[in-house]
Amino acid sequence: MQAFTQLTGITAPLDRANVDTDMIIPKQFLKSIKRSGFGPNLFDELRYLDEGQPDQDSSGRPINPDFVLNLPRYKGAKILLARDNFGCGSSREHAPWALLDFGFSCVIAPSFADIFYNNCFKNGILPITLLSEQLDQLFEDTQATSGFELTVDLEAGVIQGCSAGDITFNIDSFRRHCLLNGLDDIGLTLEQADNIKRYEQKRQQQAPWLFAK
Repeated sequence: MQAFTQLTGITAPLDRANVDTDMIIPKQFLKSIKRSGFGPNLFDELRYLDEGQPDQDSSGRPINPDFVLNLPRYKGAKILLARDNFGCGSSREHAPWALLDFGFSCVIAPSFADIFYNNCFKNGILPITLLSEQLDQLFEDTQATSGFELTVDLEAGVIQGCSAGDITFNIDSFRRHCLLNGLDDIGLTLEQADNIKRYEQKRQQQAPWLFAK
């Protein structure tokens, strides 16, 4: 997993609450477990005017000109602003995969669904919870200035670029450590590789019959 330390990028405003995981990545696209290739179908029902199908080339599909991510000013956005209860619904890990594959590495909202929130950390996305008043200001800044950028510094716990000044945020120390060092569950386990090897060697001496071929 790629480490997250500091991110500067265009910020896109998704001004709606209760965005569920089926809206983030519709159910028909859940056939693959490769963690990649989901970006073209992120928010599929909102981005396109037709119904998307698995393995379909989305480059020629009719787009919804009114959807925020289709507006030229938000092209290449890396930070997504959202409203309350983002990521609710089913527990599909494909939702953060789709966000990451599209280019988003940070989502800022007043609240997140618990499972989605946890899945973000496990896949290298930083979900930040702020007060609704702080989000309102960020929405205003983003909509007022084309190409508006924020800088998110995880190590310092600060968001820079808001017209009202720097915004501090808090992340659980363990999750912060994992993101800063690019550690998912597998990476955390591999940190104990030497201890695991010593245990296996000791166990083999204590109970050799368990290892007989």
